[in-house]
Amino acid sequence: MQNLFGYNDRQIKKIERDLKVSVVDRDGMIKITGDDIAVNKASKLMEEMLELSKRGNIIQDQNMDYAITMSINNEEDGLLEYDNDCICHTMQGKPVKPKTMGQKKYVDAIRDNMVVFGLGPAGTGKTYLAMAMAITAFKNEEVSRIILTRPAIEAGEKLGFLPGDLQSKVDPYLRPLYDALYQIMGAEAFQKNMEKGAIEVAPLAYMRGRTLDNAYIILDEAQNTTPAQMKMFLTRIGFGSKAIITGDATQKDLPKDAVSGLDVATKILKNVEGIAVCNLTNRDVVRHPLVQQIVRAYEEYEAKRTSKKTK
Repeated sequence: MQNLFGYNDRQIKKIERDLKVSVVDRDGMIKITGDDIAVNKASKLMEEMLELSKRGNIIQDQNMDYAITMSINNEEDGLLEYDNDCICHTMQGKPVKPKTMGQKKYVDAIRDNMVVFGLGPAGTGKTYLAMAMAITAFKNEEVSRIILTRPAIEAGEKLGFLPGDLQSKVDPYLRPLYDALYQIMGAEAFQKNMEKGAIEVAPLAYMRGRTLDNAYIILDEAQNTTPAQMKMFLTRIGFGSKAIITGDATQKDLPKDAVSGLDVATKILKNVEGIAVCNLTNRDVVRHPLVQQIVRAYEEYEAKRTSKKTK
């Protein structure tokens, strides 16, 4: 019950405010009052949350906010369905699971297709879930290696000449991929597999001229590829391989007026069998709730700018 109510009853206050009900806890019994439809929604939502808690989950703001939104929109698929789909566990024993309907569809698309485009704003778990699926496939010996790549482009800044050897120069661009690998696989196992060549983390430019068989290939930050780079990457895929391409079309670091290879590829390939395009939205953001609000605010701002330009 403590988990459900949250610190200073913050989670229950959200239910009361958003579903327009009153919730009272007396002697371990919960009494919900309000409109019949609202009471039924609140009751069903709290039963789901209690079941999640019994399974060992910590009820967080993201869980509650998403569950309330689903309840308001009368969406049937509940959080319990996603909770059953455990991809793997981190080194700390924390289960990695899809937390929203969009994430669940994304994970299922990865299982069912050879090439998947995961598109969406920051914080939607595009790269992390792809990484979890890759590591699980590698551990189950479904593939013999994992290849992680991203274009080496500065995020709107000029970093100048970086010291050190070639690996030192590209590491800063690939750091987010390392972070996910360390968390799920562990630093020791990662280093061991890196030395054996079973895991490779490299800039996109290194992919040219190669054929990648029996591998899980993840291209991150794909919005920063050119059409030529994207075509080059997609034609590297060999037998027994799976490719996941992730990106956020709103965060391009390409030169002004340059066309993104991600935009071109999703238009050309959206109807090709064996290729899936998954669009995640601000509702699928699983970072701090403030990130969801930031993403939504930027989307509204961009929509207003676009409508003004078209008038």
